[in-house]
Amino acid sequence: MLSRDQVLHVARLARLELSEEEIERFSGELSKVLDYVETIEELGGLDDVPPTSHVVDVENALRADEPRPSIPVERALESAPDAAQGGFRVPSPGAA
Repeated sequence: MLSRDQVLHVARLARLELSEEEIERFSGELSKVLDYVETIEELGGLDDVPPTSHVVDVENALRADEPRPSIPVERALESAPDAAQGGFRVPSPGAA
């Protein structure tokens, strides 16, 4: 298990201020992470294993992105409180 000083060192690197309870909790959690890393290292050479982001193949479930007609600009701006130059006019940031 990571020592209190090791947890505080990691917290200092991450610019975190931890309570006593968090120091205890992170000591156990960080130790588990390091245990997992050791387990992976025990597997040996994984150079021939391609990197993956998913354990199964994922296909794009979205429709094809093809242009199609939309509503006319005039109709889109009918309910705009303040339309200008073919678009919506909004106050600039910081304006009251």
